Amino acid sequence: MTTNNNGPAIEVLGLTKKFGDFTAVNNISFNVARGEIFGFLGPNGAGKTTTIRMLLGLLTPTSGTAKVIGFDVVKESEAMRQRIGYMSQKFSLYSDLTVEENLNFYGGVYGVRGQKLRDRKTYILKMAGLTGRERELTRNLSGGWKQRLALGVAIIHQPDVLFLDEPTAGVDPISRRAFWELIYDLAENGTTILVTTHYMDEAEHCQSLVFIQRGHLVAQGSPEAIKISQMHGDVIEIDCSDTTQAVPLLRRMNLFAEVALYGALIHVVSDKAQEHIPLIEQTLTDAGLTVNSVARIAPSLEDVFISSAREAEKELGVR
Repeated sequence: MTTNNNGPAIEVLGLTKKFGDFTAVNNISFNVARGEIFGFLGPNGAGKTTTIRMLLGLLTPTSGTAKVIGFDVVKESEAMRQRIGYMSQKFSLYSDLTVEENLNFYGGVYGVRGQKLRDRKTYILKMAGLTGRERELTRNLSGGWKQRLALGVAIIHQPDVLFLDEPTAGVDPISRRAFWELIYDLAENGTTILVTTHYMDEAEHCQSLVFIQRGHLVAQGSPEAIKISQMHGDVIEIDCSDTTQAVPLLRRMNLFAEVALYGALIHVVSDKAQEHIPLIEQTLTDAGLTVNSVARIAPSLEDVFISSAREAEKELGVR
């Protein structure tokens, strides 16, 4: 089959997956543009991994269709897999093999041999910062180095589309940042990337996003567009002397859609921000707390994610 090089890299239409009476993915549709970093977000059990497994051709959809670089994920899965890469949070590496042996093994799996394999290994070792460590056993690498090697294994055959399922889970912030720099470089060179992540700071850097909740898509668009369309209420940020005392006080007021800790600060979602700001300040002051600031702020993607999930729960609960 000749793939369509001008269409979307991923096309999903009405995709549904049922396991008996349980619907894991319910009639979802979205497109991913070529060369795009596309974020697929949702809580655990929302249907993210089930969707990815269908797009990889590992699970057969109950209904609906999906194409990846023009290949039907059901009818042409074998041909498609030669053009895609996959990396999970468990890192598909053999710990008893060396760095180079892992690259040789996966090169063989994808039919990369001879000079091309040597060139790809040189590129990946340099990309991952592992040059000179080719003979080191993989089990001896730190989490961040294993992560980079796992990415190298996933792209050894230069895939058109790369699926990353929670790729930065369990690694330190510095390794996360270094990993995302590699992702940006891949996307700039034309690789399409679909990534699931729990880290909202990472999701902010995706060009497009979808939120999935209990198998339903509840929002999609660019991060900025989603913030505009999905934020139900204003976000008030509170800096005070004792958040552990302030949070229950604010919740007992029963005025706010959400009261949550954000590091050393508190975020409150209100549909009457101007009215509630002086009331918040007065309530906390009367309780003996020092209030440094109370101000309306632009919502973060995490604020929007929580708001969308809450609204989706209300809607899905009555279905």
